[in-house]
Amino acid sequence: MGVFTATARNLFVCASFFLFLISLTVPSRPVWAQSLPVLAQSQKPAVSYDEKKRQANDIAVTVMVSGISCTCARFAEDIRNVVNDLGPDGVRVLPVLGVGGLQNVNDVLFLKNMDMAVVDEDNLRLLKKKDPALYANVEQRVQYITKLYNSEFHVLVRNEIKSYDDLKGKRVNFNLKDSQTEVTADTVFNVLNIPVQRSYYDNDEALKRLMSGEISAMIILTGAPQATLAKVKKEDGVHLLALDQESLQSHDLRELFANYLPAEITHENYPNLIAEGTTVPTIANRALLVAYTWPENSPRYKKVAKFVDAFFSKIDQFNNRSRHPKWREVNLSAEMPGWVRFKPAAEWLAAHRNQGVSANPDSTPGQSSPELRLAFEKFMQNYASSSGRKTLSNKEREMLFARFIKILAESKAEQAAAR
Repeated sequence: MGVFTATARNLFVCASFFLFLISLTVPSRPVWAQSLPVLAQSQKPAVSYDEKKRQANDIAVTVMVSGISCTCARFAEDIRNVVNDLGPDGVRVLPVLGVGGLQNVNDVLFLKNMDMAVVDEDNLRLLKKKDPALYANVEQRVQYITKLYNSEFHVLVRNEIKSYDDLKGKRVNFNLKDSQTEVTADTVFNVLNIPVQRSYYDNDEALKRLMSGEISAMIILTGAPQATLAKVKKEDGVHLLALDQESLQSHDLRELFANYLPAEITHENYPNLIAEGTTVPTIANRALLVAYTWPENSPRYKKVAKFVDAFFSKIDQFNNRSRHPKWREVNLSAEMPGWVRFKPAAEWLAAHRNQGVSANPDSTPGQSSPELRLAFEKFMQNYASSSGRKTLSNKEREMLFARFIKILAESKAEQAAAR
């Protein structure tokens, strides 16, 4: 019995010593940390999962654009960066990549949970022509918030191509099917009656195939400068084609200029493609930000209305070197014939008549004032007598008015510099 007791005592001493050695190698938790499991179990989240999910959806609005290299995608990114407020009562803009053009209108009309899109001015007219029954009252279901910018018609060709007529029978890329580029290019080439072999690659793929000689031309309708074309170098052996009556004297362009704006692409847009001091004449369409007309006072209607207020109230913040230069063309109050203004946008403009509604600080305030219109009419009289043209389309008058405003702004800048 004594032996057993002694043995047990020795085993107890050895075990105690072994546990002591382990305690030296494994650090014990500090006193302050010993209560953490209890705190973790007792602490509740600030908001529940369902409440957090509700908050995230309550502030989100979607806007459909086209490809990531499109000017509209850059505009959507700029809007997101300026307008986003992720607070419980804020606004969050979610850009969605689409195809553009008629497809964007269809996506706003028929896709679930699509609030807004960037489309082009001629889309309603073309959709009604395509299917009069389906799109009979489309202007009541899709309405414009504001005109954004002019989208210039770019046709980039290999150097051996000197005019549109040289493209007859050649392979020409019309961008993606149902994109705004494809829709406008189809109109242009039908009016010119120039048959070509059409392809439908995205811009980056088309540029690669143009450089290799697989295609002779690629077309992009977008606000200049466009990201893909800005990558082109002087030595790449390509140039932009002119689209005006002087360069296409054997063609009747009246139909084109009845539906599109005369425009110019400048050296400042593409220094590697256009020589300094020169421009490339073309046509342009107007890009619009549009909204689906959710039932008034519905949650989605209220969200888009809140976005309109946040966007319009911060329009001056888009005059920034970090934003796309096309923001200088934005005038929130510009009217779009054939379209209905989204009610919250119309109400905001009515309530802020005396507030600046342009991102361009050099724009002339009160561009619809009687005095300015009277001055423009005198300008038009001088233009008519010097050009010999007595009648102009509404689009031509609008383009001349824009040039008139630009002349006034430049004159003001020169006067300020002389002081």
